[in-house]
Amino acid sequence: MLTIGDFARHGRVSVRMLRHYDALGLLTPARVDAASGYRYYTADQLARLNRIVALKDLGLSLAQIREVLDDRLTAEQLRGMLRLRHAQLRQQIEADTARLAGVEARLAVIEREGRLPTGEIVVKDLPAARLAQLAGVAASWDPSDITPVIVPLYQRLGTLLDRHDVRPVAPDIAWYTEDPDGGVRVHAGVQVTVAPDPAYPFEVVDLPAVPAAATLLHRGPMAESDPSFQALGRWIGDNGYRPTGYRESYLSCPGPDQADWVTELQEPVEPA
Repeated sequence: MLTIGDFARHGRVSVRMLRHYDALGLLTPARVDAASGYRYYTADQLARLNRIVALKDLGLSLAQIREVLDDRLTAEQLRGMLRLRHAQLRQQIEADTARLAGVEARLAVIEREGRLPTGEIVVKDLPAARLAQLAGVAASWDPSDITPVIVPLYQRLGTLLDRHDVRPVAPDIAWYTEDPDGGVRVHAGVQVTVAPDPAYPFEVVDLPAVPAAATLLHRGPMAESDPSFQALGRWIGDNGYRPTGYRESYLSCPGPDQADWVTELQEPVEPA
């Protein structure tokens, strides 16, 4: 038998919480000393305590937990519920992390208003490029909308290229167009030399050469590209141009940590 203090320690809960569960009839002690009122538990009761805590972490009310426990939830059923909740929490954390990065990027833009860097912007021609590509639609230009679309596209495209023994020959290029429904059509492209083939589970397209494009190197995660992107837009407007499209060329992507990435932002332009 375990005292209430020992049982709380082994179950990683508070004594106060055990008393609360006892008062609600969720987890009653195995024995209560009639003279002292001390509560005693058995080690076997840890299984029920684990279920109570797990279901509470799933967001169930104590009343709902009582109903579930009365239905004698199996360990496998509980594991399934916990796996689902784990996936939901991870997805929420990833979304919140992306949202936080977006807020920080927007703050950086605001803090640098009036002094956005323009010294590295270069107008140059872009050569034609043959791309193997997959496409998808993002809800907006916000990086938190673009990233969940473009990352899986490139992952899937890489798998398909390996399967068909198609090798990249130059930095990847992503290009973007407006979607008729109001979103952004994202084209994730890899530069290749193969000819189009209906047997390929991806498109092979030719991007035409561009006689003039305003370009700017962005260093770091694309989630933090807002200041660079707005600097490019401001320079285009201030110098008598108008954009006719948008591309990204991933010049250096040494690993999953985007802190060392170098991306060239490319906006084809023509005189306004």
